[in-house]
Amino acid sequence: MEIASLLTHDRVIGDGQVSSKKRALEEISALLASGAESLTAREIFDGLIGRERLGSTGLGHGVALPHARLGDESKPIAAFVRLQSGIDFDAIDDQPVTLLFGLLVPQESTDDHLKVLARLAQMFRDDDFCEQLQNATDSAHILELLSQDPPGNPST
Repeated sequence: MEIASLLTHDRVIGDGQVSSKKRALEEISALLASGAESLTAREIFDGLIGRERLGSTGLGHGVALPHARLGDESKPIAAFVRLQSGIDFDAIDDQPVTLLFGLLVPQESTDDHLKVLARLAQMFRDDDFCEQLQNATDSAHILELLSQDPPGNPST
């Protein structure tokens, strides 16, 4: 599954201004809800918070991948927020997070969910890729970067 197929321009924010993990998850929830057929932002937020209670989705190096399996959506959807200032996200390296990629998948698509998360984790481990995202000029540029197939990362 291509990451580009999960995103739309209106679910990418290049200048997010939140000051806490909770506010970041609310922002991601609102973006995901705009692409969800049957879920509200509140339901998505509750799902993301529930997942965070199991363990932080902060990968380290300024990246977090908040995600949840909810409802009977027909396909996975994603949202991306680049923050102007880093926030505490309980990341594994205790570093502030500025890049958040939110993912919502149908309740029953566990295999797809894991494949997409693995692919995202691989993408965001690439320091050059993360630096390009940090330096992108606007949301359109961010979407373009996220839509590219990173080197050494074949399509699934």
